[in-house]
Amino acid sequence: MDMRSRVNDALKTAMKNKDAERLTTLRLINAAIKDQDIALRGKGEDTQVSDADVLAILGKMVKQRQESARAYEEGGRLELAEKELGEIKVIEDFLPKQLSEDEAEAAVAAAIAEVGAESIRDMGKVMGALKAKFTGQMDFGKVGPMVKAKLG
Repeated sequence: MDMRSRVNDALKTAMKNKDAERLTTLRLINAAIKDQDIALRGKGEDTQVSDADVLAILGKMVKQRQESARAYEEGGRLELAEKELGEIKVIEDFLPKQLSEDEAEAAVAAAIAEVGAESIRDMGKVMGALKAKFTGQMDFGKVGPMVKAKLG
């Protein structure tokens, strides 16, 4: 089942169960996917977003909510931080399992070997290979320094 169908099925289930918090987050996910569809149509492409694009959208949504939750916590607005963290849990239901630190290091080593990277100049190739295989499974903000350390 593709990502779009999974989101729509979860949306219907949340409506039937009258789960308002989950429903709100699922509608936000749906809106983000549709926004991307519209953006593609604006570029003249007559296709829908792929599952990889949906994973990227969901990853961005999680990152945005983590930043918001952190800001709310620093500002003493714990109820808003809790809301953001709740939304993260709903979004993460659709993301693949995150790689552990050891798995991420192994993936980085494999990507470096795969593209034949020898210096920091090859970092873009390595990151591209990782994003192609592990979108939604690793935090590329944390992986970047790992790649730099191995190449540097």
